[in-house]
Amino acid sequence: MRYVARERAARQTILQFFSLLLTQGAVLVLAAWALQRESMEGALTLPNTGEAITIDVGEAGDIHPKNKQDVGRRLGLVGRRVAYREPVVASGPTYRSHTIDGSRVTLTFDHVNGGLVSSAPSGEVGGFAIAGPDRKFVWARGRIEGDHVVVSSDRVRQPVAVRYAWANDPPEPNLYNKAGLPAAPFRTDTW
Repeated sequence: MRYVARERAARQTILQFFSLLLTQGAVLVLAAWALQRESMEGALTLPNTGEAITIDVGEAGDIHPKNKQDVGRRLGLVGRRVAYREPVVASGPTYRSHTIDGSRVTLTFDHVNGGLVSSAPSGEVGGFAIAGPDRKFVWARGRIEGDHVVVSSDRVRQPVAVRYAWANDPPEPNLYNKAGLPAAPFRTDTW
């Protein structure tokens, strides 16, 4: 009977799935890596799944990051949370919602875990782009306000969409939670 119970437990463990949110790869057109990362997030709707965000530890043009310690540590946290049900922080901030007030977009996140931080010495959050009704994205400033990020650009008076780290090799993706885990790339639009 012990063998049957062990085999059943092993089969249940095999059904757990963890994805590694890829950093960047060879130069592709139209942010193909951003679309690939977004499609991988779709698997998170399935039971026993998790995702390790590594957007900040890779190198442009090489899918195999040199910094394997952080990749392994983050995958380990996901495994502990999903497979072993340990109450560990295993995710960085993930986009929940946004509100638009004039020329500013306020973003709300899940998995804040004690607060949002920027790795930039200035405290400014990089990697954001914002678009108006013309759907043309321009780089934007991000500023942490409590558990929210406020995004704006002098070039967009009526924002309708925001993207974060939405590129093959995103510049300045420096938004983290206080546990030191990076925010997942996202977009508020579907176009």
